[in-house]
Amino acid sequence: MKTNYLILHLVFLFVITGKPGTRAQDLSSSASGRDGIVAAGPSASVKAGLKILKQGGNAVDAASAVIFNLAVSDYGLFCIGGEVPFMFYDAGSKKVMVFNGMGGAPSDRKAIDWYYENGIPKNGIRSATVPSAVSTVLTALELKGTMSFEKVIAPTLSLLDSGKQAWHKNLALTLRKLVQTEKDTKGSREQKIRAARDRFYKGDIADELNTFYISSGAFLRKADLEAHKTSVEDAVSVNYRDLTVYKCNTWTQGPVLLQTLNLLGNFNLKSMGFFSSDYIHLTVEAMKLAYADRDKYYGDPSFVKVPLKQLLSDQYTSIRFPLIDMKKASHEICPGDPVNMIACNGPGEYWPGEKGTTTCVVVDKWGNVVAATPSANPEYGISESLGIAHNTRLSSLNTQKGHPNSIEPGKRPRITLTPTIVLKNRKPYLAMSVAGGDMQDQVTLQLLLDIAEFGMKPSEAIAAPRIYTHHIEDSFNPSPDPTIRAGKTAVLDIYDTGQSVIDDLANRGHIMNVVKGPIAHPIAIHTDQLTGISYAATQKGKRCGAVDDMK
Repeated sequence: MKTNYLILHLVFLFVITGKPGTRAQDLSSSASGRDGIVAAGPSASVKAGLKILKQGGNAVDAASAVIFNLAVSDYGLFCIGGEVPFMFYDAGSKKVMVFNGMGGAPSDRKAIDWYYENGIPKNGIRSATVPSAVSTVLTALELKGTMSFEKVIAPTLSLLDSGKQAWHKNLALTLRKLVQTEKDTKGSREQKIRAARDRFYKGDIADELNTFYISSGAFLRKADLEAHKTSVEDAVSVNYRDLTVYKCNTWTQGPVLLQTLNLLGNFNLKSMGFFSSDYIHLTVEAMKLAYADRDKYYGDPSFVKVPLKQLLSDQYTSIRFPLIDMKKASHEICPGDPVNMIACNGPGEYWPGEKGTTTCVVVDKWGNVVAATPSANPEYGISESLGIAHNTRLSSLNTQKGHPNSIEPGKRPRITLTPTIVLKNRKPYLAMSVAGGDMQDQVTLQLLLDIAEFGMKPSEAIAAPRIYTHHIEDSFNPSPDPTIRAGKTAVLDIYDTGQSVIDDLANRGHIMNVVKGPIAHPIAIHTDQLTGISYAATQKGKRCGAVDDMK
């Protein structure tokens, strides 16, 4: 980072957030450059990605190195048996694709009956879905990368070899088995990577995992591993002003951001002023409407028919946004009916309970972009002999029969993990990833508006004050009773701003809660299309770096 650039940003931060009574969020690091940039978790993982970029790898190669490395450097927030929604913008085709990074529930019907009878545990091996991260990353590497698995896994193996935990050595042995399979397989780079992936899900590693599943009382089996595939999907998008915003489908909460942007498109936010009481009130009320629809309709689209086209339609938006009362905070949960075009369809079903998520965003010198959100909440179920820890994501399903997000054999939970890619004129503009459970899309929305509406750079947006509404369902409560899953109606967290704004919001009916810690942990990379320079910034424990700054 150049000194003059940092000084300019500090000056601007004071202008935006330095007024009396306002305290900025903690900025962890920032970077800029043209030849490739990485924002992720700990420094070791950022360095792993930068090394790959420096060696001529593209964004997928670098992101693969980062994500595998995060399973070690950010263990507890992510593990090798976790999950990772993975979005990729291809500079050649100018299209955004999604590698579905979520595994499903056990396929045994008796296991599903057990969950309905006993509940879904929040930790341990019976709370695990099929481990999907290895498949996701290797599928992306096979289809859109340029390097071998051996090359991208090298920084992770070095980190494991220097580690002191018993599982470090065991996981290194497991990963080296995949490297050996890649070497021994004849054929193209793609065929070699596919063979490595198959050893994990169909070969002797799967056999050993099956033995562990049986001995540990898990419901997963080798058949679940063999059946798992990483599907490649179209991203879902809406236009906001002159931007096109892309998200994953409704196996994540991602489209809730798109619904909120549709509602906000009917208002002039910029004229309200950054973090004014009108601006805060409007964004909160729009989010309440969008999240009510999330909690009523979203689920794995392979299992349930989600009316997504109608939810994102102009017609539905036109009957929903008049529900926003600029003088009064809603205390109701109000999902609509997008099929019959009813604005509010009565009470909905209804804080963030997530303890483990990290982040990864990469932009390469050719303009390819990856935005991914690796995650795995502890406490893990661990196969000690393989060094493979498993996720606890099954608790993001529920046991309310007939609900779009209820548990079924092989069904993927609707997860909060929700990376974002934004294009302007079909070229990269912004990529974001946020750790923070149900906070993720709320914070993503605010960062996007900070940058797009108020002209901030990522460092300024991440340091700016934020809000969080509890007026949503807890995505980590698998209870069959929607009233138990309900959040705190009308409660609004705010990160220390002027008392007059807090009083104004309280007078409108918001139940105000001033918090001292940061609201979620985002990373972002913004690309200036005039100069070609990408600007990255991170918060609390996350780091970023640019190839330009490497010696």
